[in-house]
Amino acid sequence: MHPNNLHSALYDFTALQECTPELSEYVFVNKHQVKTIDFSDAAAVIALNKALLCHHYNIKRWNLPEDALCPPIPGRVDYIHHLADLILNKKVVHGLDIGVGANCIYPILGSQIYKWNMVGADISEDSVIMARQNATGTVTDIDIRHQTDPAYLFKNIIQEGEYFDFTMCNPPFYSSEKEALKANMNKNKNLQLKTTATRNFGGLANELWCNGGEALFIKRMIKQSVPFKKQVGVFTTLVSRNEHLPKLIKLLTKLKASHAIIEMQLGNKKSRILTWKFNS
Repeated sequence: MHPNNLHSALYDFTALQECTPELSEYVFVNKHQVKTIDFSDAAAVIALNKALLCHHYNIKRWNLPEDALCPPIPGRVDYIHHLADLILNKKVVHGLDIGVGANCIYPILGSQIYKWNMVGADISEDSVIMARQNATGTVTDIDIRHQTDPAYLFKNIIQEGEYFDFTMCNPPFYSSEKEALKANMNKNKNLQLKTTATRNFGGLANELWCNGGEALFIKRMIKQSVPFKKQVGVFTTLVSRNEHLPKLIKLLTKLKASHAIIEMQLGNKKSRILTWKFNS
């Protein structure tokens, strides 16, 4: 976990419940005499997220539509802090989140932690509407844009004359709904949860899967970043599966882009950020 991440310690459930009383419904004391929640319960995870945003980031109003992706706040905060390292804490920063989702979590955290000027883009009109509602009350204004052509990631979003210090993305992990459900069943089994438990993280179709899965999505992003190389300081994306990196790096090398990989770990979960930029 990044050293600047506030969430390296155990959750202070007393303080969290004071900020968000609805969390109390889900808090219990486990066999180790520690306060916790049932992390397989989507409603409990959403209530915890509301409390974390309220207590640590002064976000008093945050909601999600049914089945929308419910982001784990500590991991999202880690991505934000690593981005801050990349851009060397410039005074005025403009960032773009590709696939912002209804939760709008990255723009919210970027605004509240670093006062960045954030833009979020999404192909789902419903997600755009909810993201705009969640973005209210942040330190800086957040601009949520609707991508009307799902074939493109940057085109139609990055406007002529605009410059972004970075772009970021949490790409769809899976290639199909079937793959997503199978992964969730395996996760529940590993965590010794009920095999019938629903996805505790939620997720709409466009948030969790796409044709070709994560690898093909990121390849498309890399290729589509080329026309915007002079309008973006550094392109970044999460990569959940380490085995995807060799082919992605091969493509970046072919396109003459310099790259770096930032390893991240939250508990037992490992992930990484792939960054790239064009030198000419």
